[in-house]
Amino acid sequence: MAFANTRRVLSAALALLLGAVPLARAEPETVKVGIIQAASDAALYIADKKGYFEQEGIKVQFVVLRNMIPSLTTGQIDVAGISTSASLYNAAARGMDVKIVADKGSTPPGFGFQPILVRKDLVTSGKVKSFADFKGLKVAGFNNGSASMSTLSDALAKGGLKLSDVNVVFMAFAQHVLALSNGAVDASITTEPSASAAIKRGVAVRFASDDSIYPNHQLAVLLYSGEFVKNRADVGRRFMHAYVRAAREYNDALKDDKLAGANAAEVIAILTEYTAIKDPQVFKDITPAGIDPNGGVYVASLKKDLEFFRAQGLISGKVTVEQVLDTSFAEAAVKEMGPYVRHAE
Repeated sequence: MAFANTRRVLSAALALLLGAVPLARAEPETVKVGIIQAASDAALYIADKKGYFEQEGIKVQFVVLRNMIPSLTTGQIDVAGISTSASLYNAAARGMDVKIVADKGSTPPGFGFQPILVRKDLVTSGKVKSFADFKGLKVAGFNNGSASMSTLSDALAKGGLKLSDVNVVFMAFAQHVLALSNGAVDASITTEPSASAAIKRGVAVRFASDDSIYPNHQLAVLLYSGEFVKNRADVGRRFMHAYVRAAREYNDALKDDKLAGANAAEVIAILTEYTAIKDPQVFKDITPAGIDPNGGVYVASLKKDLEFFRAQGLISGKVTVEQVLDTSFAEAAVKEMGPYVRHAE
C-alpha cells in the first residue's frame, strides 16, 4: 500500500514537471517556391523577410527558374510565381494538376509594370514613331506563349501589324537591359525593375504602358501544384494567409501609382535585398505591379489570353480556365482576415 502511494506521488510530481516544460515546437513545413526575381514577387519577399511564413510554421525555399511548369507538375517545387502561359494550359490539358490560386501581378490603370521599351536612339532619330514602325524590328520577350505576348500582339495591332511582322527573341528579363544596351534588340516587353533600369541607363524609352494597351491584364499569378493542393492543403492555407497579409502591406506602400506610401521605404529595402537591382532609387522610380490585396484574379483576362494562345496554335487539347483556377485558398484567407482596409498614412 505504501509502495502504491509512493508511486502515485512520484507520478504526480512527474506530471507537474512535464507540464512545466513547454513542448518542443514542431519542425516547420518546407515549401519550395519558384520565382523569377521580378518586382511582382514583392508579396513573397515581404512575407519571407517579415517572418509571416515562419509565423505560419513554414520555411520557404526560393528557387529561381525560367520555365516553372515542368518543375511544378513533377513536384520539384510546390508554389510558382509565374506569368500565365500556354504551357500552363497545355499541362492541364494533359491531365497534370496545377492551380491558379492568387494574383501576383496585374495591370489595373496606373500599374503598367510590364511596358514596351524601344531603344532610345531609334526614337530620337525618328525611326520609330508608332507601332507601325515596329515592322522588322527585333523585340525581346520572356517566353513564347507567355501572357506578355498577348500584350505585344494587342500593341502591334494598333499599328496594323501582327506578331509575325516582328522578330521576337526570348531571354530572361534581366538580360533585356544588356540586349538593349548593346543593340542586340531594338525593343522589348520588359517587367519591372528591369524596365526602369534600362530607362535610367538612358538606353531605352518607355514607348507604351501595358495598362493602357491591355487594362486589367492578369500577367502573373501564384500557382500551387496539384500535390500541394491535395496532400498539403492546410500548409497551402497557411501559406496563402501569409501571402495575402504581405500583399496588403505591399498595397499600403503604394501612393499615386508609385512605391511612395507610408511603409514604402521598408518594402523598397526588401526588394533591393531580394532582387538583382540594388539601387533603391530604381524602385522609387518604377511603375509597380498591381497585386490584389485579397488575392483576387481577373478571370476575364485569363479567358482572353487562353483564346489568344489557342489562336496562335499553342494549345494542344481541350482545356478551360475553370480547370486551372482555385480561388478557395485566397477566399479562406480573406474570410479569416476580413476585407482589406488600407492603413492610414
